[in-house]
Amino acid sequence: MIRLIYSLFLALLSPLLLYSLYKKKDGKPAFGRRWKEHFGCTPSLNTTQAPVWIHAVSVGEAIAAAPIIKTLKKQTPEQPILVTTTTSTGAEQIEKLGDLVEHRYMPIDFCFAVRGFLKATKPEKMLIMETELWPNTLHTVAKFGIPISVLNARLSEKSFLGYKKVQPIFNLLGKHLTHVCCQYKDDADRFVALGIQPEKVHVTGSVKFDIEITEQIQASGGILRKQLGEDRPIWIATSTHKGEDEQVLAAHRSLLHKIPNALLILVPRHPERFNSVFELCQSADFKTVKRTSNQTLTPNCQIYLGDTMGEMLTLIGASDICFMGGSLLGNKVGGHNLLEPAALAKPSITGPSYYNFLEIAETLIKEDATKVIISAEELANLLEQLMTQPEYAEKMGKNAQSFISKNSGAVIKTLNIV
Repeated sequence: MIRLIYSLFLALLSPLLLYSLYKKKDGKPAFGRRWKEHFGCTPSLNTTQAPVWIHAVSVGEAIAAAPIIKTLKKQTPEQPILVTTTTSTGAEQIEKLGDLVEHRYMPIDFCFAVRGFLKATKPEKMLIMETELWPNTLHTVAKFGIPISVLNARLSEKSFLGYKKVQPIFNLLGKHLTHVCCQYKDDADRFVALGIQPEKVHVTGSVKFDIEITEQIQASGGILRKQLGEDRPIWIATSTHKGEDEQVLAAHRSLLHKIPNALLILVPRHPERFNSVFELCQSADFKTVKRTSNQTLTPNCQIYLGDTMGEMLTLIGASDICFMGGSLLGNKVGGHNLLEPAALAKPSITGPSYYNFLEIAETLIKEDATKVIISAEELANLLEQLMTQPEYAEKMGKNAQSFISKNSGAVIKTLNIV
């Protein structure tokens, strides 16, 4: 009865959800004819062996899934891997994995759509990245006899209280789960408090610590640094949101008064905003170059816009200091992952809102690897301090890299369980 009521409610909401999903935006890849896959019209796979199915709803989850996919392929090269995403930007991220996987779009949470998908793909198990739980999907997958595991699971206090209010619905979800591999003990405790059997819940750590900094990444960062200018101080503001770019530009303008040759690499969080942020920089009279323009940078360039996908490590590698966006907008976003600059031994800066990565951020702050600012003025002052004290900035970066080394290994722990 509960699932029936939920399905009726979903049917009423689905036009709005689909409109949001398919709405055209600058920089957002089109679904084209593949929109049918959301309704279970899924092409069969190019394999006769049952695949491992990994669901990564969008870009962030796709990035988190990458080390699991690469490690799984190293362990069992013959194992086919199917990855589903809901969004086209997530699909674009998965494309970067090349022949390691096949991609399909995730069916929407109606039983008929999920059945069509399962009949076409015949997976042997389902691995869900980061707590993307849908009642009809889990019910149908379990009915097909396919074990379901949640990887890199997080359950914030806010989400826990939300599930508590609809405990009967969570009971429907939880009973179908074989394993829940949590990032931290607090997450695991909350899942158990919601009724998941303790023997199903494991603390594996975050797979995001298992960031592979390859020689290719190091080389590409070094090449870009030479192109941008080896002798000029460079900072990156990454994963910025609307309303935050203006604060970053204000900080950079203030910084330029004191360090005129400083360069800002600006990377908006969402690709559909690349063009609007470029226009914002130009309207503010900054000399700005897009990465995709392939222009030769001149010494008077003030902003380098990272308008590509999948190159974050290269862009951070070419910088001296990293400001992590999503953290200067009150409680709207809650920050983004500080581990990528840490893996590259870069000192990082965050705004006061970092609740999405609370434990990671607080530990990095304690380890003197990350600094917190509350305004554009404070950001500019801290950047000046770090740029004029490179020895201290280097020490912060080494502290960050040491933190990564101490916490890696979640991918192997997770695969051993599932």
